[in-house]
Amino acid sequence: QVQLVESGGGLVQAGGSLRLSCAASRSIFSMNYMRWHRQAPGKQRDFVASISSRGNTNYVDSVKGRFTISRDNAKNTMYLQMNSLKPEDTAVYYCSGQDPLAVYWGQGTQVTVST
Repeated sequence: QVQLVESGGGLVQAGGSLRLSCAASRSIFSMNYMRWHRQAPGKQRDFVASISSRGNTNYVDSVKGRFTISRDNAKNTMYLQMNSLKPEDTAVYYCSGQDPLAVYWGQGTQVTVST
């Protein structure tokens, strides 16, 4: 079992930046994939970005070139650097981690981008 805790959300103006963190309660070395997802009000939870244990990354088209996912296994933490934020990026952002046994989820952090 592992707990994931997101932080770094907040209110930012359009064009601004935020860095989200996803801290794990134990080593993330065994997590083959870690991902960021987001859920806007009244919408389903959508995939945003993923990073493999080897550092391979993948992004939804709408954030390519603006968001960067990374992980620091030594700190048991995954990050999402978000630049050039747009109002449509407003959502609750969730992290998840997948190891050979299960998928674990954090509780979410709110990101609000104002015009």
